[in-house]
Amino acid sequence: MAKKATAQAEVKSIKVTLVKSANGILKNQKANLEALGLHKIGTARVFVDDACVRGKIAKVSHLVKVEEV
Repeated sequence: MAKKATAQAEVKSIKVTLVKSANGILKNQKANLEALGLHKIGTARVFVDDACVRGKIAKVSHLVKVEEV
């Protein structure tokens, strides 16, 4: 018997790093940083690249650096 070929989609990941301070930013921007898990400058997290995460990053794009992993 021949095995079925399983096509696994390549999952893309992005690394988000907080590079500027969250002092004096709007409430919704602070909430997005909290949802992304970025608390201190230099904190980095890796996420699956999807629309939800991209939307959160768009709100705080002036505070973070985004790299493909």
